[in-house]
Amino acid sequence: MHAIRPLLRKSLFNLFAATLACAALLAPRAASAEALLLIEADSGKVLQAENATIPWYPASVTKIMTAYVTLKAVKDGKLTLDTLLTVSPTAASQSPSKMGFRPGTQLTVDNALKMMMVKSANDMAVVLAEGVGGSIDGFSAMMNDTAQRLGMTQTSYVNPNGLPADGQITSARDLGILARSFLRDLPEYEYFVHIPAIRFGKRITPNFNKLIGRYPGADGFKTGFICASGYNLVASATRNGRRLIAVVLGANSGTARAVKAAQLLERGFSQDNLTWLRPSLGTVDKLVPVDASPPNLREEMCGGHRKRPASDDDDALIATNGGTAGSTSATGGEAQVTFFTASLQPPLMKASELMASAPAAAEPVLVYTGPTRSGTALIAAVAADADQQATPKPRGKKSRVAKKPDATAKPADKPKEPKTAAAKPDAAKPEAKKNTNSDSKAAAKPAGARHAAAKPDAAAKPAEKPAASGDAAAKPVKPKAATKPAPAKPANNS
Repeated sequence: MHAIRPLLRKSLFNLFAATLACAALLAPRAASAEALLLIEADSGKVLQAENATIPWYPASVTKIMTAYVTLKAVKDGKLTLDTLLTVSPTAASQSPSKMGFRPGTQLTVDNALKMMMVKSANDMAVVLAEGVGGSIDGFSAMMNDTAQRLGMTQTSYVNPNGLPADGQITSARDLGILARSFLRDLPEYEYFVHIPAIRFGKRITPNFNKLIGRYPGADGFKTGFICASGYNLVASATRNGRRLIAVVLGANSGTARAVKAAQLLERGFSQDNLTWLRPSLGTVDKLVPVDASPPNLREEMCGGHRKRPASDDDDALIATNGGTAGSTSATGGEAQVTFFTASLQPPLMKASELMASAPAAAEPVLVYTGPTRSGTALIAAVAADADQQATPKPRGKKSRVAKKPDATAKPADKPKEPKTAAAKPDAAKPEAKKNTNSDSKAAAKPAGARHAAAKPDAAAKPAEKPAASGDAAAKPVKPKAATKPAPAKPANNS
């Protein structure tokens, strides 16, 4: 009897633990503005799902589909990675994040893809869309056709970069399907989803996916953020030949989404002694879509109580309103699994500390404008891009310095009346400065300065606010300031 008691006690403990585990797994979760999904890449088996079939604004994870459609066209021989594409005015006008190239700039499909996937460049997404589909609308139709073919029944696209649009919708379920399809259909181009950093000229841009170089085995995919969606991330990692895909939508910071993804992946890779207790969730394509409108997190993410950068590049560990309890906290996820760490499951790694650490050293990939190059030609192309990068900086500084004396130079605009031969040389000086300070605007304004002798008031007033260098040149004539010509200035401002 004494021998049986320890066995009975152990059995009762195991039964009690199993009951509590089932209750925790099967109890309905509190509603939260966040969607989570963890699946096996090969089989599509769902390991964890929370709000996974609720529609969501994708933001820049849209670019996974843009890359998929583009690389599928390359694989089908419709273009090559060396094909030259041209930056159109439409592409150049896209909101940041972007490379900021001027219309007419040319670059290869290869470089455009790298810039889009690492820097999340919205202009590069449009460059690719116009190069492959002819237009944004044409490419969006290709994206939607592809989504339907892959079984992404909750997804629709109206642009290739994920900038805010009512018709731009997806779900964690559909993003899981897309990530699996990318790995299955385009294994030779998988490189594009895990580049650690790019170097353009002198500027190095690290991948916004913080798992790259930090989480053991991390090997893809893409981040996204707009105010309405919150911080999104599709991430993959491989260990011992097993690859998992995690999807996090609606996190409250760039680091929080990475922490959530790391926690999901770690649970999937860890040995779980209670897997037999968990009800099967089937495969990702069998998850039942929810018919609802996407949650709009604009107030929560970008309201007056919080400062949120409209970019994927957010280094805050926890949102500015502090780590709150629940699924949106950067550390809340770690606290939620403490029950299982008591002899029932190996403890999870501290993902928050891992994401706060420096990434592993990695050589950034060179990207550049112009055709495909190698050797000395590549070195020259990178140097040329670096020179062009450096040029705008002194221009901006000069214009700011010139604007400061602008206010004090106003009285000096009027004395141009009595100036004769001396007026023209003074007007010529700012003309040279303006040509180095800005682009088309600078070229137009010096023209007015040349006519200063004929119409002193007309030339002086237009140069007051927009063209500070013209005012600076007028300073030496302050003693001859007059009051009568003043009424003529507003007339020439229009």
